[in-house]
Amino acid sequence: VDALMHWLADMAELEAVVHEYGTRLHIATSCHTDDSESERHWLHYVNEIQPKYQPWVFRLQQKLVACPHRKALPAARWANLNRCWQTDVDIFRQANVPIKAELRNLDNEVGKINGAMTVTFRGKPYTLQQMALFLEDHDRPTRREAWTLQTDRRLEDRDSLDDLFDRMFERRARLAANADLDNYRDYIWKSRHRYFYGTEDCLSFGRTVEQVCMPIVRQIDEQRREALGVDSLRPWDSDVDVDGRSPLRPFDPQNIADLLEKTNAAFCATHPQLGQWFAQLQPGRNLDLATRPHKRPGGFQASLEKVRECFIFMNAAGTQRDLITLLHEAGHAFHYLAASTEPCVFLRHAALEFCEVAAMSMELIGLDHYDMFYPDPADARRAKREQLERIIRLLPWVATIDGFQHQLYTHGDHSRDQRTAAWLELRNRFGSPVVDWTGLEEKHEAMWQRQPHLFNVPFYYIEYGIAQLGALGVWNNYRRDPEQALSMLIAAFEAGGKQTLPELFETAGLNFDFSEKTIRPLVEMVWKQWNELAD
Repeated sequence: VDALMHWLADMAELEAVVHEYGTRLHIATSCHTDDSESERHWLHYVNEIQPKYQPWVFRLQQKLVACPHRKALPAARWANLNRCWQTDVDIFRQANVPIKAELRNLDNEVGKINGAMTVTFRGKPYTLQQMALFLEDHDRPTRREAWTLQTDRRLEDRDSLDDLFDRMFERRARLAANADLDNYRDYIWKSRHRYFYGTEDCLSFGRTVEQVCMPIVRQIDEQRREALGVDSLRPWDSDVDVDGRSPLRPFDPQNIADLLEKTNAAFCATHPQLGQWFAQLQPGRNLDLATRPHKRPGGFQASLEKVRECFIFMNAAGTQRDLITLLHEAGHAFHYLAASTEPCVFLRHAALEFCEVAAMSMELIGLDHYDMFYPDPADARRAKREQLERIIRLLPWVATIDGFQHQLYTHGDHSRDQRTAAWLELRNRFGSPVVDWTGLEEKHEAMWQRQPHLFNVPFYYIEYGIAQLGALGVWNNYRRDPEQALSMLIAAFEAGGKQTLPELFETAGLNFDFSEKTIRPLVEMVWKQWNELAD
């Protein structure tokens, strides 16, 4: 057993080095999609290193699974890894190695297309992320012009993205077939180690969200339509303040240091450990936050396993949503830093569903420190209210994206028209019934292409729904006893991948459940708070 643990330590050292090398290359191409040298190195890793490395990883996993001493490894530390590696061995096929490389190449093409999307608005160039600022303008024609320009630009690449998705879809079907599984959904369930919930749980989540959240969404949007004094609420009316107040600007977009200083103060006020972790993140070394042309859209946190640091990538343009993104990605960073004291890289990473609890908890706990960003209490209250509304809207969006993938990957022979029909059917269920898309049908049909997860991490979305409920539970605990809630949450962070998903929830003081008995009271709590924060 001692020799086996020494062998695992050697294997973990190899994995940490290779993983960090690839992660740094991916960060470089994400930060500069037009850098041909970074792209060359990334594609060499994708096409030459990973396809040769992965079969060796599989052979090493096979050795662990076959080893007579593995059951004698201390269960509290190794049982979860034992089960996951058994699954990895069961579904590994050599024929899938080049297919996965092809998928990473195709995702690189998607990133280049999205990174090149810029527009000229009233004589000045903007990224699509920067155009979000104009959707908060009080002048309705300005909002419409900005929204139209933004969506028209996306439509220019609609066919190219459709083609890339088709090619990805076909390869994913082959991954499943090679692993002797009926469809890609079955494959992803095994590869993501989803042992504690099934596909019916996800579909049930969607039905419950439809019943619980959609009546509230209707009420909110009816109030918005009436407050704006318009006969018809249009897509460009969703972000403007209905009372004519200036858009929320939590930081100076020209001064990222302003955002970092305020965020650091908020985390220090929350818990000394959070402040200490955030202070470790250095611009350039660990942070690339500002939006610019030829930068991949979105945000992520990446783990640098050898040096045990992390990197936060985002596209900040100065909006309240940017603040939420940084709080979210900082939550991922805190989770990693807490777990990085574990010497074995294979035991550092928790189930993805709990990783998102870590991130979304920081979004909600941060609500109590908005005074760091908004000196005016009225602005802080308004920002809190906006965030609670986003949560109510997020759950239907999760149900939409997750449901869309269930439809796609269990109907392998679908056409693009059938794909569009499936999208619109879900939008009819989970899109606001008050927002009018008349005359904008093509833009509505292509709306799914805005969600990068559909291209690069398929079936990664129900995690946000499960985690949002978990984060609301953390917030509920935090409001009652901040010190105990954070102590339990940090303990769950430190557990890394040594505990199962239900065990992690329990360590954090939560129940692992996303049925109606959990969804309804939490949504009602958010709805009550939203109404209490009204001016």
